[in-house]
Amino acid sequence: MKNNAEVVIIGGGIIGCATAYYLAKEGVSVIVLEKSDYIGNGGSSRNGGGVRQSGRDPRELPLAMYAVEHMWPTLSEELGVDVEYHKEGNLRLGKTAKHKEILQGLTDRAVALGLDVRMIDGKEVREINPYLSDEITVASWCPTDGHANPLVATLGFYKRARELGAEFITGEDVLEIQKIKGKARRVVTAENVYEGETIVLASGYESRSIAASVGIDIPMRKELIEALVTEAEPKMFPQMLGTADADFYGHQTNHGSFVFGGASGFEAENRDNGHMITSSITAPCICRGIMKYIPKLADAKIVRTWAGYEDLCADGVPVLGPVKEVPGLLLACAFTGHGFGISPIVGKLLSELAMGKETTLDLHELRYDRFQAVI
Repeated sequence: MKNNAEVVIIGGGIIGCATAYYLAKEGVSVIVLEKSDYIGNGGSSRNGGGVRQSGRDPRELPLAMYAVEHMWPTLSEELGVDVEYHKEGNLRLGKTAKHKEILQGLTDRAVALGLDVRMIDGKEVREINPYLSDEITVASWCPTDGHANPLVATLGFYKRARELGAEFITGEDVLEIQKIKGKARRVVTAENVYEGETIVLASGYESRSIAASVGIDIPMRKELIEALVTEAEPKMFPQMLGTADADFYGHQTNHGSFVFGGASGFEAENRDNGHMITSSITAPCICRGIMKYIPKLADAKIVRTWAGYEDLCADGVPVLGPVKEVPGLLLACAFTGHGFGISPIVGKLLSELAMGKETTLDLHELRYDRFQAVI
């Protein structure tokens, strides 16, 4: 095992794996360090699989639109695995005047940037998806949104990156980044020291403490979310669903099971030997919402639930790109639950930055220095 490469990536989730793939594809040597014993054992295997453009902040919407138009449609062929990508629309549902206000604001901002999304009433909602309840009075509808399988996509990037020469090392708990002559150069783990010309930090909420080792304080916090999967049901609808309040979101998989995610606001302490634990509160809370929106699923059997932490940024969008104070360091964290859908373009952009190339899209509004005080 060698301990140096042109690029060292901290974090073996879909962002780290995608970045490794696009770098290895260009012949760049890469080492990926993952704290867990398993690739994708963070948010990459704990999300609802949405590939959506609607409902995004205008600063990150161009990334989502680019990924949907140029990357997701051919990703299965590129990675050699079926990522189960479906581009069959997203309904973001509402019941109240407040919901309508939220959805209208999101829609107006997206339309201004060229996204095909519009407001529809309850009647049109049920024309698109007849399984939805009469309680729904309004929704936003984006026909070019969709969903995919997060675990398969993550492992697809991992598999192709390895085939192209990227090295993945699991069970490596990163303690700190060290600077040499003012530049980020070393990654110190509990057992080893790794060196690279560029270091990419993409390890979810744990990015905050690692970045702090070189004096960078990323304004982010973590929030526990849970997901659940049902037994296979007859095919019902292909759309991705969400709500104005984001109390649940999900879709029906190729297998027929439904995967839903959400939160109750209840924060359980992690007491299960380092594993994310579920509570007896959150899944029932999510299910009550689901049954009101999709009554036909009232008797669907849940086969398992799992939990994980979102890394929430103070202003709701990711921190992406270089850090002026620490040359050689690239940040890719604080995705606020929005990372999966933009992961292909984020991996591509990070690889371009690491290679010193002009980036496909402008990342200025997502850089860390947006938090600097204006004097």
